[in-house]
Amino acid sequence: MNSKTVLITGAAKRIGAECVRHFHAQGYQVVIHYKRSKAEAEALQMHLNQQRPDSALCLQADLSDIQEVQSLAQKTLAWQGGVDLLINNASSFYPSKIGNITEQVWDELMGSNLKGAFFLAQALAPSLKSRQGSIINLVDIYADTGLKDHPVYSIAKAGVKMMTKVLARELAPQVRVNGISPGAILWPEQGEQSDQQKAILAKTSLQRIGSPQDIAACAWYLAELAPYSSGQTIRVDGGRA
Repeated sequence: MNSKTVLITGAAKRIGAECVRHFHAQGYQVVIHYKRSKAEAEALQMHLNQQRPDSALCLQADLSDIQEVQSLAQKTLAWQGGVDLLINNASSFYPSKIGNITEQVWDELMGSNLKGAFFLAQALAPSLKSRQGSIINLVDIYADTGLKDHPVYSIAKAGVKMMTKVLARELAPQVRVNGISPGAILWPEQGEQSDQQKAILAKTSLQRIGSPQDIAACAWYLAELAPYSSGQTIRVDGGRA
């Protein structure tokens, strides 16, 4: 069995939870980060620990708060003595129309998508370097084109894409840093309506929505099967590009 440890942010539900299950099934020790979804995170932790005792830990943190980010990093390192992989998946997503954007909206969207990911990577970098580890950042296809009525979110994700390139340089050669840019994988819990969904699928070559398993499989590839890849962002978008 694999003895590596991964921290996955925003891991209680959806894509994050699927990544947790995938890496755990391959023998990783998993740290399940959550902000508000305590019940889901603890249920996932319990399920995985029943499969393999003491193989999963859930930790709460607001990634917009630097002190909480530092605490999350310290608790992760203390649990297994280090970390081999960081998957920055946590994200806030909601509209922010020009003219109505407040500093609070800016700080929340930037904090959850970009700020927290950067400072978590910085805090874990020494351990990742010592273990020849890697970082995987969840980007978005809208990092390149922008999404109407979501300017702050789009700007934040563009920052995550650039952060992937920058950290790949800064942490080389010990740490590889890559990104995944999902297309239509899961519809937002609050977002596109049916007519919008049809329009999105009409622009997608495969004419169907993807699945969280597609993202987990790509993350596994980048973590374990791509030792000569760094600074790259892979689109998993059904050919929408």
